[in-house]
Amino acid sequence: MAERALLLLPLLPLLLLGCRGASSGAPELRRPPSRIGVIGAGIGGSSAAYFLRQKFGREARIDVFERGAVGGRLATVQLEGRDFEAGGAVLHPLNLHMKHFVKELGLSVPQGQDGLMGIYNGEEFVFEESSWYVWTLLKLFWRYGLNPLRIYMWVEEVLEKFMRIYRYQSHDYAFSSPETLLHALGGTAFLHMLNQTIDESLQKARFSQAFINEMVTPIMRVNYGQSASINGFVGAVSLAGASGGLWSVEGGNKLVCSGLLYASKAQLVSGPVISIEAKTRPKGRAGGLTKQYEVTYNSTSGETSGVYDILLIATPLQRKIANITFRNFDPPIPEFSPPYHQTVATFVHGHINASFFGYRDPSQFSLKAILTMEDPHLFVSSLGVVSPVKGSHLGPPVWKVFSHRLLTDEQLKLLFSSYDLVEVQKWLAYPHYAPPQKCPPFVLHDHMYYVNAIEWAASAMEMSAISAKNAALLAHHHWYNKMDRIDQEDLHERLKTEL
Repeated sequence: MAERALLLLPLLPLLLLGCRGASSGAPELRRPPSRIGVIGAGIGGSSAAYFLRQKFGREARIDVFERGAVGGRLATVQLEGRDFEAGGAVLHPLNLHMKHFVKELGLSVPQGQDGLMGIYNGEEFVFEESSWYVWTLLKLFWRYGLNPLRIYMWVEEVLEKFMRIYRYQSHDYAFSSPETLLHALGGTAFLHMLNQTIDESLQKARFSQAFINEMVTPIMRVNYGQSASINGFVGAVSLAGASGGLWSVEGGNKLVCSGLLYASKAQLVSGPVISIEAKTRPKGRAGGLTKQYEVTYNSTSGETSGVYDILLIATPLQRKIANITFRNFDPPIPEFSPPYHQTVATFVHGHINASFFGYRDPSQFSLKAILTMEDPHLFVSSLGVVSPVKGSHLGPPVWKVFSHRLLTDEQLKLLFSSYDLVEVQKWLAYPHYAPPQKCPPFVLHDHMYYVNAIEWAASAMEMSAISAKNAALLAHHHWYNKMDRIDQEDLHERLKTEL
């Protein structure tokens, strides 16, 4: 037996070489990537850098391009020396990636402040919460029957299926498109939700139209500035965001982005990206060709470029947001033309005009949040009292008003009896949802990935983090030819049998 083993020893290098060639695909992909680029330093880009570092180790150089401030659509505005969330504001208790980031980065979560909410139809409040919780429940069931309980159960069922993504990602499974990801989580039911409105989804589940109009639509308007005509999946995400236990990061949610960049040891490159060009270059001594991406951007010293083995795009590929030209791609990179929805956040330091909302006695007005129904005459989507990201605020409250357009002085005077400070933040905040929904792919080219593709299914901080990890996994698996970890069917049943 020993002699036989000795005879095999000279053959081992050849056998090992053959095994490596069989499992790893093209020889050019055996080496680790030397440079990885990420375009965008919002929550998608910063978490992508973090996950890329985890997958590719400390040897790879990671550059993150950002034309503005780190955080992207996670931003703050300042009134009277205090900062307030102007972009993505709240997180769900089951947002596990964001919870992990906060713990990993040593950030803290301030204590939440509750307040009463009312639903306004343009003439009067159709529903108002009471400071007595039991009375609020009685009012809900009196007006809507079992619909409030059923919607809670409906959202819980969606969340239970969606939570599978964390298990899949912990086992390094990835998906090449948002549709394949959703199908792996919830089967055809999730795809149906993507291609019908939340109104249609809930009608099919036999919710009353009055409940949809008076409760569901206002939640869509406050979270996405749109009606119940948005797709059913993003509608479910929006309804989940109306539950209790919502939280944020003390000091501002954007601290997660800067913390992740630091943790990833990524290099921040300031300046807008102008173009991306596909390059084919000689490999060197080994011979053959290798594919890379040349990124050209504007820096303080003028137009500059760098070449990358892997590229992740974590900014919306929409001309009004990121005007990037793609060169030398065959087939060409498509332009994703569907528009992003404009929302305007107006911060007002002052006193609400309760009489505008039908209150004869302003002293009786105690609401902290006003959600609105669909009405062509209403010029606001919602109003709510907000707290600073750190510390407390004294004096008149600060109201955050969402609208589709900039508010005029006349409109502000209608809404507020008095005010002294106004700050405005205008966003192309999220896609304009119009099912049937077609999502861009995660994979744009051989080693180029689109983190923001997930937004067309639903836009949220946690969705961006999930997409960032998915893109990092795709990059890793494609680089090392681990195709058995991409777009696998029946993962839920398969992982059950593995444990």
